[in-house]
Amino acid sequence: MRRDPLANSYYAATAQAWDTQASLASLEDCDIAIIGGGFTGLSAALACAEKGLSVILLEARSIGYGASGRNGGQLIPGLRWSMREIDAEFGRARAQAIFDLAYGAVDRVKSRIAKHHIPCDAKKGHLEAAYKLAHFDAMQRDAAFLAQHFGWEAEIVLAKDIGQHINGGGYHGGIYDAQGGHFHPLNYALGLAKAAQKAGVRIYEYTASQTPVDKGTHVEIRAGTGTLTAKHVIMAADTWTGRIAPKLNSYTVPIMNYNIATAPLPDADQLLPSDAAIADSRFVLNYFRLSADKRLIFGGGEKYVQKPPSDIAAFVRKHMVQVFPSLAQAPIDYAWGGAVGVTMNRLPHMGRKGNMFYAHGFSGHGALVTTLAGELMAEAVVGTMSRFDVFANLPHSRFPGGKWLSRPLATLGLLYYAMRDRL
Repeated sequence: MRRDPLANSYYAATAQAWDTQASLASLEDCDIAIIGGGFTGLSAALACAEKGLSVILLEARSIGYGASGRNGGQLIPGLRWSMREIDAEFGRARAQAIFDLAYGAVDRVKSRIAKHHIPCDAKKGHLEAAYKLAHFDAMQRDAAFLAQHFGWEAEIVLAKDIGQHINGGGYHGGIYDAQGGHFHPLNYALGLAKAAQKAGVRIYEYTASQTPVDKGTHVEIRAGTGTLTAKHVIMAADTWTGRIAPKLNSYTVPIMNYNIATAPLPDADQLLPSDAAIADSRFVLNYFRLSADKRLIFGGGEKYVQKPPSDIAAFVRKHMVQVFPSLAQAPIDYAWGGAVGVTMNRLPHMGRKGNMFYAHGFSGHGALVTTLAGELMAEAVVGTMSRFDVFANLPHSRFPGGKWLSRPLATLGLLYYAMRDRL
């Protein structure tokens, strides 16, 4: 198999043991077929099995191979929109329902980690750092609104106190959320997979799926060299959704993100004294945290073409050094990247078409919400639609331009907002 130039990750190098599963090679049937072995699909599989359903999960590569096993590991409560924006757009009643689910995802993930004893280096604390003074003003208004109307408390950190969390970057303050945090994402995915297997889920890896065919009473999927028949299908492939369900393709575009992990740093605790995960307020944000063995894991910069830089480490290092000049010569042991599925409005795209349920387009804010999405789809397949519909009823638009122009047009828009970071 051709080596993936984006797969040289710290997570893959420090992953828990996992027995690779065989590919599908026969005729199988089940209640629920799940396509995608990331957080969304694994959470859906586990939740469905817990409801007594027979479940088969198909993964085109290995468990956690996509964004679930490559992301920055930041556990950020909520969605890309602030609750102030959601309340203004949808009204208080819908905003409350969205809040209950989106912010409740924190406890869902913590519960899974505790219940299944998943060793994923989970730590508490997340800081959103203000890149501009105007950003800090908006953050304070958002935090005050969130506390007053939804009871979610986060700490306002003034610029003079930012050193409690980060020594670098010249930030203008920030919002520290003790209920957020960070973890080893691939080990979380593998922990969910092991829990799903114990619950009876049959997992097939290296099994590429073709477009499911809805027969009305059931769905048929040709995958690998086998065929799968199921009552319902859950699509959980995120940036690969369009390859399997082409009609969903125009709702997202892939954005390439890149990460590095330094060698263990002797002064790591001086750089990030509270050991919180940090994400700044740029449109093209920097995000970083310490690993369990005191490496700095740093993500910075984006690419709007899918071809990776020739030197990922050098591409990301320049962003890291802007925040931490002392790391200009720090050894970089790992450099990797992957695609993030982004929707037009930066909210997750969830829904149902016949016997197929889907969730994708988490827009870089999915380490918590993906677990929620999987569990909501598990509720929906047994007929409890109310909480699933909170997200399924969110308005979404296709990217303009059709098959050939949607990505270039989206890129122009994203470049415009990236340029504003520099103004």
